[in-house]
Amino acid sequence: MADLTRDDVAHLAGLARIDLSDAELDRMVGELGVILEAVATVQQAPITDVEPMSHPMPIVNVTRPDVVRDCLTPQEALAGAPESEQQRFSVPRILDEE
Repeated sequence: MADLTRDDVAHLAGLARIDLSDAELDRMVGELGVILEAVATVQQAPITDVEPMSHPMPIVNVTRPDVVRDCLTPQEALAGAPESEQQRFSVPRILDEE
């Protein structure tokens, strides 16, 4: 792999619209080099017999049956509310009309 240069880092920063100082550019040359080496190492992993997956562990979505059951009436739900209006909770306005 070709070595990463300061100009390469400056070009990438420009593409990402990130303004880096000279000191940051110098530091990023080393940091991005380490990242690229790590990616190169991962790319060498033998994956020919590995099925694509979205998560390394099996995930099961635990759900319950969708059954209609008794719930609070509007009056019961609003019984503890400080204020209500038209069967809704009434709260102080925090945003302007603008």
